[in-house]
Amino acid sequence: MKTKLIYSLILLMLCTSFNSSAPRWGATGHRVVGKIAENHLKASSKRKIKKLLKSKSLAFVSTFGDEIKSDRRYSEFYTWHFINMPLDANYEASKKHPKGDLVTGINYCKKVISDKNSSDDDKAFYLKLLVHFIGDLHQPMHIGLEEDKGGNDVKLQWFYKDSNLHRVWDSEMINSFDMGYLELAENADVLSKKQVKAIQEGTVIDWVNETHILSNEVYKSVKADENLRYRYSYDHFNTARKQLQIAGIRLAKVLNELF
Repeated sequence: MKTKLIYSLILLMLCTSFNSSAPRWGATGHRVVGKIAENHLKASSKRKIKKLLKSKSLAFVSTFGDEIKSDRRYSEFYTWHFINMPLDANYEASKKHPKGDLVTGINYCKKVISDKNSSDDDKAFYLKLLVHFIGDLHQPMHIGLEEDKGGNDVKLQWFYKDSNLHRVWDSEMINSFDMGYLELAENADVLSKKQVKAIQEGTVIDWVNETHILSNEVYKSVKADENLRYRYSYDHFNTARKQLQIAGIRLAKVLNELF
């Protein structure tokens, strides 16, 4: 009996260790976006969304877009997570991916959700994707260069461990700060109604072009094979945190319009 208990405890420790070190706009970032969005939803929108998601929170479903990547049935959605375009281009003038991109994905999700003939299951499925895609749109390396796969091929070290520019912005800066998504959401900047309204202005394409300006700055912030540590986080984590808040506020705008 004692032996079984010891094995169970060891297994629990291993699972806990694995989950805490896994890349989490990783899971933690997406959940921050979902939680902040909920704080800006109209009461009527919140009720309808809660019913459609069967009481699951936006934070809970925000990682769905990544979770289904391992299922080949959903491979058609892969290119909807990003946009590749030259640093000196805007979305309107850039070459589009033949299988679609973030803008394609967001627009299709909105179309299904707003269609009265769509089933609740379809609406719920594309709502989960929409929550995820709005988050991706605001991660600078999701709107990066095609030649380096949005920073994935820009090899770096993060505190002496092999990494890449995309991963640093997706998860490692956030994970190193060591706050859960609720703590990060609760500590978002206090904004006036006027500031929130200003953030929500514009179209999805306007938001893409805005994030792409930030993508340029992120590329300039590193050199290949550089070892990034506390200084990089000090200089850039606040930008990542602001992007999460902006994404949440804009997600709320999109959902309030749909529901």
